[in-house]
Amino acid sequence: MTNDAARQALRSGLVIPAHPLALTAERRLDERRQRALSRYYLAAGAGGLAVGVHTTQFAIRDPRVGLYRPVLELAMEVIREQPATRTAVAIAGICGRTDQAVREAELAAGLGYHAGLLSLAAMADAEVDELIAHCRAVAGVIPLVGFYLQPSVGGRVLAYAFWRRFAEIDNVVAIKIAPFNRYQTLDVIRAVAEAGRADEIALYTGNDDHIVLDLLTPYRLRVGGRSTEVRIVGGLLGHWAVWTRRAVEMLEDIHRLVRGGGPIPAEWLTRAAEVTDANAAIFDPAHGFAGCIPGIHEVLRRQGLLAGRWCLDPREDLSPGQMQEIDRVCRAYPHLTDDEFVAANIGTWLT
Repeated sequence: MTNDAARQALRSGLVIPAHPLALTAERRLDERRQRALSRYYLAAGAGGLAVGVHTTQFAIRDPRVGLYRPVLELAMEVIREQPATRTAVAIAGICGRTDQAVREAELAAGLGYHAGLLSLAAMADAEVDELIAHCRAVAGVIPLVGFYLQPSVGGRVLAYAFWRRFAEIDNVVAIKIAPFNRYQTLDVIRAVAEAGRADEIALYTGNDDHIVLDLLTPYRLRVGGRSTEVRIVGGLLGHWAVWTRRAVEMLEDIHRLVRGGGPIPAEWLTRAAEVTDANAAIFDPAHGFAGCIPGIHEVLRRQGLLAGRWCLDPREDLSPGQMQEIDRVCRAYPHLTDDEFVAANIGTWLT
């Protein structure tokens, strides 16, 4: 897939799981299950993979761990297994200050990744001018997916003034909006609209507490004296790293509703609350999201896709009561799970 085709696919609206890291009990990379996860997501209908992101664990960049390149390579191997006609957008997580971010962008571009999801967490004290210079330097290497990461998990507040200038960077192809905050979400949407790039920059929800309503809402703004409608077209989510087949079906249903232009059935309000409740169990906001990665791993472990919920940090595990919460939402919302789909195909993915 060319970068132009990837841009077009992103604008159409995709399910893009934030790819977890499969480890053995010794906390070494489990290549077989890492490939199986990628195969699962693509077989479930995901339109791409985001690798080397928060869900993949930032510690993969530690020289003592040395897994950043291997996990990017494994995901690209699976993407290249797909038929040539298959859409699979490859997005690499990019972190660090400018020197590191440029190196990661060069590696990702060299491996064939279509875009880089740029975290600004390492630029916590930078002013807007410095942030924009940083983003332009990375955009000179690889197309960018902007990332508004919520401050509670290491992000920083990024004002409208930043997003307005960020949206003017030619090589920005999408933005993942994940501040878990309605005001800050609107800052990004308004900035893209007022930059005149609403038709060029694809907006993706990363707001795990507001997934369904983000996707259903038409945002109407006055730009240049005219009404402009902006939509969040897809999701780049850790939440969609589990029960991915159901996420794909849900996004397809939402796209049909949007194309139809009619009223939104009230049942979607109920679905929105169910998805948020399920996310609360998996992502652990009750403990400041401390158990979010182990929560994802636990669901995948139950399905057999992971052998365990091990993280690189031995101290990182489920929070007190989180297992019971995951049990509860699995019982309450079986229609949100894709256990039968996984059970029918897991043998193929693990070969």
